[in-house]
Amino acid sequence: MLMQPTQANTMSAREVHEGKPVSVLIRERLLAARKRFHANDNIADFIEPGELEQLLDEVEVKMQSVLDSLVIDSGNDHNTDDTARRVAKMYLNEVFRGRYVHAPTITEFPNVEHLNELMIVGPITVRSACSHHFCPVIGKIWIGVLPNEHTNVIGLSKYARLAEWIMSRPQIQEEAVVQLADLIQLKTQPDGLAIVMEASHYCMAWRGVKDLDSKMINSVMRGVFLKDSTLRREFLSLIPGRG
Repeated sequence: MLMQPTQANTMSAREVHEGKPVSVLIRERLLAARKRFHANDNIADFIEPGELEQLLDEVEVKMQSVLDSLVIDSGNDHNTDDTARRVAKMYLNEVFRGRYVHAPTITEFPNVEHLNELMIVGPITVRSACSHHFCPVIGKIWIGVLPNEHTNVIGLSKYARLAEWIMSRPQIQEEAVVQLADLIQLKTQPDGLAIVMEASHYCMAWRGVKDLDSKMINSVMRGVFLKDSTLRREFLSLIPGRG
């Protein structure tokens, strides 16, 4: 006997999961795929259309719980009555955006003129957040590229877009620079790649030792920059204050 379709067996996958927080659905997909989802990982492939808006609503509710636990009367305090929503938007749409959206589209062009001279892009202002305290990390990046005839050429502004996408996540600076180097290496395939980052960490300036002047400087050298000390010195000498 043929059974008439019921509401239960005709529901969509999303309707089947109705009532389950969207963060749980995304986490389940990541676990099923055995994909890592650390603070500085991009998880855009596991977020379905419309779910980022749902996630924002969920974060707002939980952020309101944080305000309540901090004993802040946001119901009567005109300065904090919409803070939970503002913070949720800030995290998902701005400072941690690099976790939830795909990499920016980058137009690549062949190296028709066979350019093979050192090119330096910077300083690029970058904004990130310390993954230990979610305090701001603000600094500058310089990128050195030594192309070859097979290198893909990308516009100068595209380096800034790639840097922003990587940095808009909770990070530690050492890992962030390596992630950016891996991405640019993949996109351009140069003979050499060098990145220097100098940043202020507000987990030191705003809390802890409250040191307002300390900065962290680190670098990644790939290809000929790693092997050729003369080229490395040339790159560093062309960075203001680093020569």
